Amino acid sequence: MPPPSPPDTPARMTPARLAFPAMLTGSAALAFGPWLVRLADVAPVSSAFWRLALAIGPLIVLARVATGVRRADSGAAVVRPSLSAVGVIALAGAFFAADLALWHLGIKRTTLANATLMGNSASFILPAYGFIVTRTLPGRSAIAALLCAAAGIGLLLGRSADVSGTHLVGDLICMAAGAFYAAYFIVVDRVRSQVAPLTLLAMATAFGAIALLPAALAMTAPGAGFWPHDWTPLILLAIGSQVIGQGLIIFAMGYLPPLVIGLTLLVQPAISATIGALRFGEGVSGVEALGMALVATALVLVRLPSRRVATV
Repeated sequence: MPPPSPPDTPARMTPARLAFPAMLTGSAALAFGPWLVRLADVAPVSSAFWRLALAIGPLIVLARVATGVRRADSGAAVVRPSLSAVGVIALAGAFFAADLALWHLGIKRTTLANATLMGNSASFILPAYGFIVTRTLPGRSAIAALLCAAAGIGLLLGRSADVSGTHLVGDLICMAAGAFYAAYFIVVDRVRSQVAPLTLLAMATAFGAIALLPAALAMTAPGAGFWPHDWTPLILLAIGSQVIGQGLIIFAMGYLPPLVIGLTLLVQPAISATIGALRFGEGVSGVEALGMALVATALVLVRLPSRRVATV
């Protein structure tokens, strides 16, 4: 009689257990992006290009290190991405380039609160995509999480968001960016199981930078050109948002459903409100604190097991 299979060891369970904290940390790192875009002394599309271009080198190094670790652990050769997978990653890079270009343009044309909220419209697009793909209806905890998230965001940004003719163009641009961001996640999900996370992100980042370069060179203005005088905001943007933020999110995507991914992105508006309070002296009211609590409740609810009813 063969010996019984050993129980799951902590080493095996570690990636799955780390996925949700990684998603939270990655989303938190992204929350500082709009502030750094405002600090950069280049045109908006140029800052989007530099965010990607400056991140390519660190991502390649990290991807090679991770590949070496996997090879040492398994003893097997690492399979190169297929031509079709490369094509899908190139499409993901194009979607991400469109997202960043539009979002950075929108950040300059609307309030920070509006840009953060509308640029993360993927938070509600991704759960809908997940339910459609799996042909299921959301369970009670999922519905409660979505309602809490929607109410929390409404309260959190209800006072600071300014929907007016002055900011309408910027708001619409950020909403379009959010749609491209959701498309990026959906396309990445198609090849996430075929390509290692850091390799995938390095390739998508490189394709995105190539797609952004012509627009970045063309869309400059007096006082906001292509080459920066101060590299600090752009380096922080590349490392914080692209390497750390997107790196952790791409890792977490392999273990979390779209509903969890989408709602976890909502920590960004909450952190943006905190940045506003600390950096610009914008006090957080009781209503906004309640909004933060509702977003936190949504993140707790979305981690609870729920029954989903098939609709096939």
